[in-house]
Amino acid sequence: MNKTTWINILHFYQPATADNETVTEAAAKSYSRIVGALKRNPKIKFTLNLAGCLLEKLNNLGYGELLADLKFLHEKKQIELTGTAAYHPILPLLPEKEIIRQIKLNEEILKKYFGKKFKPAGFFPPELAYSQRLGRIIKSLNYSWILLDEISAAGELGQLDFNKQYFDKNSGLKICFRSRKFSRGYVPRDLFSLINSDQPGPAITATDAELYGLRHDDFSASFEKLLKRPEITTLTVSEFLPTLKEKVLIKPLASSWESTPEEIKKGLPFALWQNKNNKIQILLWQLADLAITTINANRADVNYAWARSHLDRGLTSCTFWWASARDFKLFGSISWSPDEIERGLNELVKSVRSLAGAKTKDQKIAAEKLYIKIKTLIWHKHWHYYWQP
Repeated sequence: MNKTTWINILHFYQPATADNETVTEAAAKSYSRIVGALKRNPKIKFTLNLAGCLLEKLNNLGYGELLADLKFLHEKKQIELTGTAAYHPILPLLPEKEIIRQIKLNEEILKKYFGKKFKPAGFFPPELAYSQRLGRIIKSLNYSWILLDEISAAGELGQLDFNKQYFDKNSGLKICFRSRKFSRGYVPRDLFSLINSDQPGPAITATDAELYGLRHDDFSASFEKLLKRPEITTLTVSEFLPTLKEKVLIKPLASSWESTPEEIKKGLPFALWQNKNNKIQILLWQLADLAITTINANRADVNYAWARSHLDRGLTSCTFWWASARDFKLFGSISWSPDEIERGLNELVKSVRSLAGAKTKDQKIAAEKLYIKIKTLIWHKHWHYYWQP
């Protein structure tokens, strides 16, 4: 048997616009399962990324015990928590002030549930979407390491040496690279194969927490069985990085955990959310840019708080992801849902509608025109290309 060090990063997130039933199902099938497994196996350590919008949703839905368990595991140092953006936008596609605001807002929410002195060392960019500008911003906010997909190292897959400590030459951040090979399938199954092989090296996995239960039926409880295997040693990212002795300076490429080598070569690292050939996405970003500019120019508006709330919810990556219509052929079908696109679209237009100031009339009319155009395109595309009677 091969002894393996497993660094497992779990991404807990549901969009703020998600139905209560969706969050309840995720909590029952995945979040509670993971937390329960950790409590039963006190030697197991994971790194968790908790999106602020999900924490608030769980609290509002009455999951006080689940939140208390997370705090308990954090106080025991059984879980490490990362920083992120509160409403899960694609950070490289936002203005700097929006990026900083989203990160600081998430820090405030984490402090609400994990103590006023809480400060994460590492940063989990939503969708692991990275750019040099983002790296510098994260470093300026006093984070020491960032999680990136291995493709950002050189635009290729399967070539990275995970036994080396990488530093972002652009920002000075330490980098923890996620192995796409071990993160793309059902991780426990792949880890069992690893320990039964003679393959050396750590297994660094980063997946949605929903993989464990909601998206994969693990009837044999391989996740729970894996945690009891003596061949497996788990470390948090902050524990793992100091064990790497050979240091390497690199300039990570703009990328995400869904970027393909072909997209990297073409200079399209965020094509899944902003594709120049996708009319719906292009118009959604026009509306998002209009909303950002308008809301930030009207901070004194009596309805600013409402407008800001709608804008945060509309900027979620899901708004644009569900318009990509990409077939991932993995745990699901095509990434197309007119209803999900509309959730974000409605929030974006409501952000502009909410402002009370008379001087926002022109922006309101411009937003409504974009809204109507986008909505027409969504349903035209759905009925003509994706509807199957």
